[in-house]
Amino acid sequence: MANPKRPAATNSLDQTHYNREDFISSFSKLIILLKQPVLAFPFLLFILVILTWISVQFHHTSSVVHTTTRHSYFTKILSSDDVNLVRFSTVKFPSKIFKDPQGWIFDPLTITLEAGISGGAQSCVSSHLGEIRPGGVRGNHRHDTCNETFVVWGADTFFKLQVGPRSYSEMFISADEVVVAASSVGTAHALINVDSSGRRTFFLG
Repeated sequence: MANPKRPAATNSLDQTHYNREDFISSFSKLIILLKQPVLAFPFLLFILVILTWISVQFHHTSSVVHTTTRHSYFTKILSSDDVNLVRFSTVKFPSKIFKDPQGWIFDPLTITLEAGISGGAQSCVSSHLGEIRPGGVRGNHRHDTCNETFVVWGADTFFKLQVGPRSYSEMFISADEVVVAASSVGTAHALINVDSSGRRTFFLG
């Protein structure tokens, strides 16, 4: 008795053979096309445009996700009594940091300890000096392995410090103040320049 499955197997092999030939034929045509500069250039330009669009979309999506994640640290404002922060005037002379007419100067770590600020850095092994232009934000993150101490001055600025799972204190720093603040390990923090006169916030952290 003849096996009815054999013709089906033969047909399947024939179809695979034809598909392979079609693929080889299409690939050969593409090679021939790319060897002709007049035809190859528009094709390659089209491919480049498509890849660029995909790359832009990917980076845009990643940026949106990253920004949303960082901003999710802060959802509710709680009242603040200058927790973990000490202020000094840059116009009142003399003062603890403004001891001579040349201007203010101090040791941030010493001031932090004397003011009883907890959760600050114990050394200056890793430090950053930067600026924030009006409307700009720095930080808006947390550190999982270290405490951080900030010195902030130069412009009207908000300092946000996480005080609960989804809540934070928001402290205003005026342009005529120098502020020393601390953010302990695992605590989210952010600096926002809200100066309406175009002044820049400067910080050491």
